[in-house]
Amino acid sequence: MVKSKRCGKVDNWNMTAGTSNFSIRSLIIPVFLPSFLFTTAESALIPIIPASAKALGADLPTAGAVAGLLMLGTLIADIPAAAIVNKFGERRSMMMAAIFGMLGVLVAMFADSIWLLGLGITGIGAGAAVFGLARHGYMAGAAPLEHRGRSLSLLGGTFRAGGFAGPVIGSMSIGAWGIDSVFAIAIGLCIFAAAIVYLGKNIPEHLVEQKRDLTAIQVAKREIRSLSTLGIGAMILAVLRATRTIGLPLWALHIGLSPAETALYIGLASALDFALFYTSGQITDRWGRRWVAIPTLLGMGATHLMFGLATDASLFLTLALLMSLANGVGSGLIMVIAADAAPPQYRNQYLASFRLLIDSGSALAPQLLALIASATSLAIGFSFFGVLGFVGAGIMWRHLPRRLNPEAQIN
Repeated sequence: MVKSKRCGKVDNWNMTAGTSNFSIRSLIIPVFLPSFLFTTAESALIPIIPASAKALGADLPTAGAVAGLLMLGTLIADIPAAAIVNKFGERRSMMMAAIFGMLGVLVAMFADSIWLLGLGITGIGAGAAVFGLARHGYMAGAAPLEHRGRSLSLLGGTFRAGGFAGPVIGSMSIGAWGIDSVFAIAIGLCIFAAAIVYLGKNIPEHLVEQKRDLTAIQVAKREIRSLSTLGIGAMILAVLRATRTIGLPLWALHIGLSPAETALYIGLASALDFALFYTSGQITDRWGRRWVAIPTLLGMGATHLMFGLATDASLFLTLALLMSLANGVGSGLIMVIAADAAPPQYRNQYLASFRLLIDSGSALAPQLLALIASATSLAIGFSFFGVLGFVGAGIMWRHLPRRLNPEAQIN
């Protein structure tokens, strides 16, 4: 790996060959559409998991714990996912993961106990981990360096679209056919995603042949410098996104907004977030990763510090919009940084470790916020994460390269 002797920066980044014939449109069928369908399925299920657990006799804390099994399943499968993807390839792994996720939904749908429901939810999370790594590895191998920012920001846009469509579809189907219909819709979406991947035209995979002689843990040890710098910086961004997601509804409740007002304001902010995803990719490819990473982390950090000032509805809406502006500029950023830093021949093993860092940060953030808030106050809890955002910006300033070098690869 090429390093800067001055401060240990990664100066040369993973490049994909064969750039002249590449078109982002070629990724619609093999990646973007299946990702949208799978994310929509998962997002439709998330709101109904606690209700399903409660219907089986769970109390409120237990229902919350069952919902948390989705992330636990993802964390458990993050590292083994690398071996699966290396063995079967990205496209086949995406198909297998979608089918496995569908089986998890099927188990949850017909569960007659909390334990069986939990098993199904954990299986859905595990399928999401494999699907996510396979999709990420496919994009890292197929999208040339000069198109990577736009390609992965579009992928980030599909997550946002699926995250919006899932709950809307779920809400409509519950009103028409009851809660079990959401499970049925999720099963159909998973099957459809697998079929699209199977039928879609393949982009040549593994433009750099993948080696399997090192495990994900061994690759992580070898690449510890980038994981402990860029990986930590990316994890901080994931933490801030998690605290934003749970923080806005919490703060709205804290200042006395009605559920209808809260949903409206967060919905408006989400629309702004979604509208910026392609702009993020343009900036990333044209001017470099630093021009997206540093403003995003500074903006997320600053807005976390502003929670205590949002004391009424108009100020809350302003805060939500500012947070969406900061977050929207960084669409796809974490995936871009990981793809750039991944050693070409051990791409999937590296991405598995990188994704484990990100998912761990996302899973732990709500618990840490609750702990700090219970010991001090909710505003101070958000302020802690605001300061963390500035730390992340400093890490990115120090360790992201000032400019990309498409002539070289990480070795």
